[in-house]
Amino acid sequence: MGRVALLFPGQGSQRVGMGRELSVLEPARRLFEEACAVLGCDLARLCFEGPEEELGLTLNAQPALYTVSCAALEALRSRVAVEPFAVAGHSVGEYAAHYAAGTIGFGAGLGLVRRRAELMHEAASRRPGTMAAVLGLDAEAVRAVCEEARSAGIVAVANYNCPGQVVISGETAAVERASGLARERGARRVVPLAVSGAFHSPLMVGAGDALHPFLRAARFRQARVPIVVNVTAEYCRSGVDFAPYLTMQVSGSVRWEESMRRLLSDGVDTFVELGCGDVLAGLLRRISREARAVSVQDLASLD
Repeated sequence: MGRVALLFPGQGSQRVGMGRELSVLEPARRLFEEACAVLGCDLARLCFEGPEEELGLTLNAQPALYTVSCAALEALRSRVAVEPFAVAGHSVGEYAAHYAAGTIGFGAGLGLVRRRAELMHEAASRRPGTMAAVLGLDAEAVRAVCEEARSAGIVAVANYNCPGQVVISGETAAVERASGLARERGARRVVPLAVSGAFHSPLMVGAGDALHPFLRAARFRQARVPIVVNVTAEYCRSGVDFAPYLTMQVSGSVRWEESMRRLLSDGVDTFVELGCGDVLAGLLRRISREARAVSVQDLASLD
């Protein structure tokens, strides 16, 4: 085996039952207990039993995913020595990557994730919007249709996920206009996403600005291993840089494909997705057929 990278999924990966099996292990159970104390609610029950509609709310999904990802990491650490070359997380998953890299403690990270979710929810209420996944067009073509659709309002690329999968975000009329243009330019499909707001778009700038003081107050430590930053697709270990990057991330594009290619070019050949589902493993297989991607989400996957 060559180099290993740890990956942490973002909002949309959640599902009822996540983390239930892992919670029988003491290290994972402790994190669920701490999460319940920090949040003042029974997060474990919401993750394990739902209901799905409540778990899917931004205010719940982001803290839940962070907790489950961190619990999966601790479950893995209880079985094997984990020494990654680097870590990365998709959107809110970047906070679990910070926990993995030792820049912040679990409780402090959870507090930031909760604040982030609250601010994004508030921003979505003030400036409504939507998102859509464009399938079958390259990134340059999607950027071009967004530029042309701006006559109808604000629209931008939210996520560069993998070849042929780019997510756009913004005001509903502009996203619909860009979606129509994408179909005209040859997109195989354009899939509207069931989201509560225009995440990773300029409509979220206010949320990022409001989050910034909390990020600065968190005083991130130097990372023990490099974190591949969403908004730059570059490595970062410096604690002073993380607050600005996480501020920009709320309204900026997640450069996931580029991030994975950076890891691949530096010799990473095994990617371990920690948390819920295998969305990131699936994206990776579309980026590189040679890379090995595994998901840790239950007891069987720890063996």
